[in-house]
Amino acid sequence: MIRDRLRATQSRQKSYYDIKRKALELEIGDKVFLWVAPMKGVMRFGKKGKLSPRFIGSFEVLERVGEVAYRIVLPLALLGIHNVFHESMLRKYILEPSHVLSYEPLQIRDDLSYEEVPVKILDRKEQVLRNRTISWVKVLWKNLSLKEAS
Repeated sequence: MIRDRLRATQSRQKSYYDIKRKALELEIGDKVFLWVAPMKGVMRFGKKGKLSPRFIGSFEVLERVGEVAYRIVLPLALLGIHNVFHESMLRKYILEPSHVLSYEPLQIRDDLSYEEVPVKILDRKEQVLRNRTISWVKVLWKNLSLKEAS
């Protein structure tokens, strides 16, 4: 009876996981974007904050390594980083002739993270609560556009 209940629970959890998961099938020569996490201070790669993850690339797939890993071609600026990535860190790029990729190389660390540097303060605001005042500051970051300021 315990085994049957464990099997039923595992099957239920697998069905929840399968709804969210997208199977990524890449061919040799396909283009992919690589996921890197923006850093503010001491946040580490992979930790999600309020900002959505950023992608860099496009990079070419060299070969499939195992069932869920791919080897990609990295530029010389990323030479110190191992070039095999799990499929969850890659997003397939669908080639569109009118699309022009503007790739500015970031100063990426060995753990695929980079540090966001504030450029200027765009706006200030004070919110008054019952017994205290909160100061809000809108900051423009170095590698982000004006509409992505936080």
